[in-house]
Amino acid sequence: MIYVTQTFRQNEVLIMNKLTIPFNKPFISGKELYYVANSVMKGQISGNGYYTKKCESFLQNLTHSSKVLMTNSCTAALEMACILIDLKPGDEVIMPSFTFVSTANAVVLRGAVPVFCDINPETFNLDETQLSACLTDNTKAIIPVHYAGQSCEMKVINDFAKENNLYVIEDAAQSVGAYYYGQHSGALGDFGCFSFHETKNIMCGEGGALLINNPKFIEQAEIIREKGTNREAFFRREVELYTWVNHGSSYLPSELQMAFLYAQLENLKSVVKKRRKAVEYYLLHLKPLEDRGLIHLPTFLPHNEVNFHLFAILCRDVQERTKLIEYLKKQGIGAVFHYIPLHSSPAGKQFGRTGKTELTNTEHVSECLLRLPVYFDITIEEQSYVVNAMNNFFSKL
Repeated sequence: MIYVTQTFRQNEVLIMNKLTIPFNKPFISGKELYYVANSVMKGQISGNGYYTKKCESFLQNLTHSSKVLMTNSCTAALEMACILIDLKPGDEVIMPSFTFVSTANAVVLRGAVPVFCDINPETFNLDETQLSACLTDNTKAIIPVHYAGQSCEMKVINDFAKENNLYVIEDAAQSVGAYYYGQHSGALGDFGCFSFHETKNIMCGEGGALLINNPKFIEQAEIIREKGTNREAFFRREVELYTWVNHGSSYLPSELQMAFLYAQLENLKSVVKKRRKAVEYYLLHLKPLEDRGLIHLPTFLPHNEVNFHLFAILCRDVQERTKLIEYLKKQGIGAVFHYIPLHSSPAGKQFGRTGKTELTNTEHVSECLLRLPVYFDITIEEQSYVVNAMNNFFSKL
């Protein structure tokens, strides 16, 4: 194990202080532009071509989902899932309040109501014990969000959904390369939704995927993604005419995006491995601060194989977190908080409601959570600098 010596701190900290350690730095494998050029040479860059099929095949083999359809964002995948379950005005969907706005927007766009549930204070995931308090006769689906690549308790959630005749749409935006009891996140409910946004472990700027785990939805999903046409079936020569057959929209990514993404997907295992090492370094070197009761480190459940998408700690209160963010910023370190709870946002109050429970965990985590820099090529020296800055801050309290 490498430790930062006093000599290093005295002689090198000024050099490090001139550098900026960003919160995130997108991973680049090296083949992205080659594959992009190759997609241009193949003569189809508009979408659903060679590299789209390569990405879909890769993800199907990875997740063992019945069907994977690439989309232009995770938001698009969530919207498609809500269309597929025929979500209508008056329907309700249970979801955590501690999530990105896309989770709720997909529901609101169908005229349905997001019902905000509290989270588990250790994993920051949907608290499955609170589902009954959110259930009504209008409930049609549950959207569990796998925060930081750690899966929700899907066995309990799926059992609850089955008992109450509900659909399950996994918001697995942060979970490519993550597993729950050996099964890939996103392949556990009726649908799974991936993100390949620039901030994710594997990315193409913007991009996503819809995992269809219930085969009865495959044909309709292809139509929705292709603007309501039977274009997919036409190119498979299953129908004679290519025409408008149902509602849909333009959810296809371009071949340029998919070529870029495929170069990234080929390196998925190495990306997770490198990020694991970075997270393990933080866990080891920040443990003394947790032992003193100054911070709370993340909890990883033994049946979850996480993908180390981010590293989040809990501070003692919002005031201390604000001071810590400001201090780290002055040291050239990018550290940020995460979601403002949806139930407390203007749109959340307008379009959604809470279940018959207090969202105390959601509010506490939102006020105290702080994310530290973690990315594929973060160095030991950079992480040591972050740890030293954390120690220096708390030594002055």
